[in-house]
Amino acid sequence: MSASIPPITPPLLDDLDDDAFQDHLLQGVSRTFALTIPQLPPPLARPVANAYLLCRIVDTIEDEVALDSPQKRQFCHHFAQVVRGAYPPERLSQDLAPLLSTTTLPTEHELIGVIPRVLRITHELDAEQQDTLALCVEIMARGMAEFQDRDLRHGLATLAEMDSYCYYVAGVVGEMLTRLFCHYSPQIAAHRDEMMQLAVSFGQGLQMTNILKDLWDDHDRGVCWLPQDVFDRTGGFPLAELRPGHDDPRFRAGFRELIGIAHGHLCNALRYTLLIPPHEAGIREFCLWALGMAVLTLRKIARHPDFRASAEVKITRRAVKATILTSRLLRSSNAGLKTAFAAAGMGLPAAH
Repeated sequence: MSASIPPITPPLLDDLDDDAFQDHLLQGVSRTFALTIPQLPPPLARPVANAYLLCRIVDTIEDEVALDSPQKRQFCHHFAQVVRGAYPPERLSQDLAPLLSTTTLPTEHELIGVIPRVLRITHELDAEQQDTLALCVEIMARGMAEFQDRDLRHGLATLAEMDSYCYYVAGVVGEMLTRLFCHYSPQIAAHRDEMMQLAVSFGQGLQMTNILKDLWDDHDRGVCWLPQDVFDRTGGFPLAELRPGHDDPRFRAGFRELIGIAHGHLCNALRYTLLIPPHEAGIREFCLWALGMAVLTLRKIARHPDFRASAEVKITRRAVKATILTSRLLRSSNAGLKTAFAAAGMGLPAAH
């Protein structure tokens, strides 16, 4: 009688080294970052992966429907203290994990359960990297809390409020990445001031693209991040009347205006990327992949303004592969990248 072959099981997290551990978590919570972060040089990949996981923990707290606003504020405050080394990560994980509902993804449940190990990696980074990550978490947690108690069913009042929201969830990440890049490379640090300004715009371009893409998915859960004042200027469409399937030209005018604003931010993202020395191929690719996928998504939104779900304007795997190939072919050519960016954005409203 032959012996049975034991089933193959995935490795336990404890069996993974730190880089494999972080990659495993990224694969679960963000396939995009799991794809782009490995393009970075190893001295950058570890702190950037760790930074994204820290930000995702904040997101998980903010999105948890079972927590009320005071609880979210308390957990975010405690987490910011954890990152600074002033609060025990084990206690935060033990207090938070049992409160997570089934609406939170299983991969996010897993992330909350391993907060102590994520933070051990954080606290093994050098002092400047740790301070950069802690500052990002503090700003993000404080800023996102500002929007917790608002009635967001009928949108934000102004574009300035949308800018503020985008800063807290994405612009601050751009600033954090720029600080890490400058810490890694003196040549990049030579452009620090200009890049810090463009980094906020880069983050906003990516976030606005997501907001426009996820319009109806957010609407289904009673949230709208669009600014009413833009629609007031372009015809007067009231966001309180927003419904899937309508064909109101006033809405289309305002929506197209926002696409143009997002396009302008992505133009700034290209300027940011071109300030990175061409020999830093991995950092350029990290930026170019995110930028390329955002431009193609924005173009798809502009071509199909009557879409009813984000899946309808999601770019194809072929488009992702084309973005990667184009980035690799042209990453060292500023002129080539400008031409490719213009081609990818063909048909989009003029950048604002």
